Amino acid sequence: MTGKDRLPHEKGFHISWDQIHRDARALAWRLDGQGPDDGAWRAVVAITRGGMAPAMIVSRELDIRTVDTISVRSYHHQAQGQAEVLKSPDADLMGDGEGILIIDDLVDSGKTLELVRNMYPKAHFATVYAKPKGRPMVDTFITEVSQDTWIFFPWDMALQYVEPYRGTD
Repeated sequence: MTGKDRLPHEKGFHISWDQIHRDARALAWRLDGQGPDDGAWRAVVAITRGGMAPAMIVSRELDIRTVDTISVRSYHHQAQGQAEVLKSPDADLMGDGEGILIIDDLVDSGKTLELVRNMYPKAHFATVYAKPKGRPMVDTFITEVSQDTWIFFPWDMALQYVEPYRGTD
């Protein structure tokens, strides 16, 4: 099987709990002191569900006690669809987003972040991982991966044997 014959999810980048923790901490350190209010951030908003673990780690590292969520659905059984907001964060907290860190695990096509950015144009958008198509929607990220890479997060995984990327011959 050649690379052209592979399905998108077969070029996998597997992330362990330790790795997401290290990378989310690195994201927090990069964001430290970058807020508009003397370097401080007013709140962290996680894009659910993938942004919840990184947002928790970032909020802990930066000692931000105000944490909320925005629920956006853009994937339907591993296929991207139209992004839609299922639950918004507190309107009084958000305003236009100034001083708010909006955190997600990954930006892929950028559709989810584009939707949220239109709602909160002055918020700071940070992801742990970024793909090239979505990168313009992100203000801060840690690691870029190729567009054809499928990232397997630890909350989606179970331990099992995986075939090598190239054959076993």
